Amino acid sequence: MVDIKKSYLNTQSELSMKGAGYYSKKTIGAKIAIDSLQHLITDAFSKISKSNFLRFADFGSADGGTSQELWYNLIKSIRAGGDQRPVEIIYTDLASNDFSTLFRTMQGMGENVNLAYQEEFENVYVHACGTGFHRQLVTSGTLSLGFSATAMHYVSEKPCQILDHVHMVGASKLEKEKFKRQALKDWEAILCARANELKPGGRFICVNFGIDENGRYLGNTGGNSMFESFHRHWRDHLDNGMITKEEFISATFPQHYRTIEEFSRPFLGHDCLANQIGLKLNKCFTMLTKCPYQQQFEENKNTLTPTEFAKEFIPTIRSWSETVFRSAIKGRTRQQTDHIIESFYQNYENEVARNPSVHSMDYVHIVMEIERI
Repeated sequence: MVDIKKSYLNTQSELSMKGAGYYSKKTIGAKIAIDSLQHLITDAFSKISKSNFLRFADFGSADGGTSQELWYNLIKSIRAGGDQRPVEIIYTDLASNDFSTLFRTMQGMGENVNLAYQEEFENVYVHACGTGFHRQLVTSGTLSLGFSATAMHYVSEKPCQILDHVHMVGASKLEKEKFKRQALKDWEAILCARANELKPGGRFICVNFGIDENGRYLGNTGGNSMFESFHRHWRDHLDNGMITKEEFISATFPQHYRTIEEFSRPFLGHDCLANQIGLKLNKCFTMLTKCPYQQQFEENKNTLTPTEFAKEFIPTIRSWSETVFRSAIKGRTRQQTDHIIESFYQNYENEVARNPSVHSMDYVHIVMEIERI
């Protein structure tokens, strides 16, 4: 088993999504992926053993917008079936997360008022936990259903800086191996924490970014590679003297994209970790979600210009990547930092506008349903 009690202070600023509802508004693809798994979470709930109350958790929830409809539909179906048990939903993320937007959204103060389940259904309680999901977050044996989407590719700490790239997909062999070891350690810690939290028969469904059997990953499914564009434009800033070598290296994403083999490793063999902590892997498969911005452009080429597409496309990338680049900039004024960041994304936007058909951010997920036995 893994005992992980580390400070996240050194990486927390790089893990944060953009606030004030920006993340959910600009990450349409994430919501599409989550919504496509409604049947999986509904089916998993139907197999959970009876108890006096229901406790759900959304791990790495950001502002809660992308999963709101999934939880609304689940609670609606529970109440429609005559189940009036108290429902408690705990949204978890780092302390730097935009929880204020989350609470406003769940209470019907956001854009999707019709999905404000906390207001529509009685006996439903929403809470938040500002601690990373690598640790146990709720009382042992009380969690009925856990869910996490596009979150657990973040490692608890960077095992090293990547010297000549921004992401482990473009790292050296030695750097990749360090990230792989850290990711395995973190994955085992995540599984131990969820095993402690779940009730017997409870389920944990995770929808994680990863590398599929065809070698595809987020933003790299044919055509332009998103992380190569990140690297190229950040390198241009270094070559042009806009950033220092230290700032270039510091823009290392604290992420690791696992393969199915890496995700499955703790479940393989008689003496595996899963058997020791009482977990069983029920489902594991890869899923591709096409980029909605690219699809919209292809369907509306007669009315949507390349420039308009680029202006719609870049914000979805910026919603989760900007904090990495911004936090890499050291000892500068806010005005200087803003100039560097704006020019970086403007350069990327110009690249997209020049050849829009090769730019997309297709989502590549590895989906797992895990049961506490």
